[in-house]
Amino acid sequence: MATNGVTNRKGEDDGMIHVTDDKMGGNLSHVKTGMTISPELFEKLYLTPKTPAVGDFRKRFANPTPLGLMGFIISATTFAAIMMGWGGSTTLVGVAGIFFFTGPVLLLLALIFEWIMGNFLSMMIMGMFAVFWLSFGVLETPSWAIAASYSPTGDAAEGAASKGYNAAVALYLLVWGFWLFTTWIFTLKTNTVFAAIFFFAFISSFLFSGAYWKVSTGDYGMAMKLQKAGGATFFVLALLGYYITVVMMAAEMRMTISLPVGDLSHFWPTHPGDLADMEQGEVKAE
Repeated sequence: MATNGVTNRKGEDDGMIHVTDDKMGGNLSHVKTGMTISPELFEKLYLTPKTPAVGDFRKRFANPTPLGLMGFIISATTFAAIMMGWGGSTTLVGVAGIFFFTGPVLLLLALIFEWIMGNFLSMMIMGMFAVFWLSFGVLETPSWAIAASYSPTGDAAEGAASKGYNAAVALYLLVWGFWLFTTWIFTLKTNTVFAAIFFFAFISSFLFSGAYWKVSTGDYGMAMKLQKAGGATFFVLALLGYYITVVMMAAEMRMTISLPVGDLSHFWPTHPGDLADMEQGEVKAE
């Protein structure tokens, strides 16, 4: 469309706007229509390796990853502090909101947009921690009477101390520990901080599992030590989550500071093709 002798057309090959003056007959300027970010910055912003994306969702929508992480770290920090018994805290019932709202709501919202934007690893992690908090929320909500169901008299305190209840929760956390260990392996393709979060996550899950197991055997002294050790480990991962969220927010706000996260992607071969090509063996690592 021509306006005042100036014609705008979009080049099909170079992705640039060419501004041409009909009177002078020459190109006045070349203006790029998009911005390309490096794989390192992409992984810092989205916590997932950069892959070819279909559509322009990453340009149209805000980055959802910090939102989900914010819900996680607020819940994780509170959970860890209570597990260590800070300030005389003894139970999670008073902060049941972290299991149903603070954590899961923000994580599930982030999950939806991570899925829309095609961020596979971030989507998996948001979903993983959302259901973890929800499942623990069920255990800590008295109205569900799960612990009471393990007592012949329906007493919640008696049921919470029973062998069956604690052994079941211990096994559940053990399974979580193995899955978190598996996820940790995949985070080694992102950055050091994110990988460290999952390193401490699977260790804390095993420690909490051990604490419940010791309660089931009546060794309450060792159970308390394992619980506090698990809480301390969980607190470390919460601090790391806080740090990487600040890093991402600083990058999104275009602040001049550049905080390191320890990029690990350059240690891995890159695959320029899509998943279908990789499955057919048509893409070779560079």
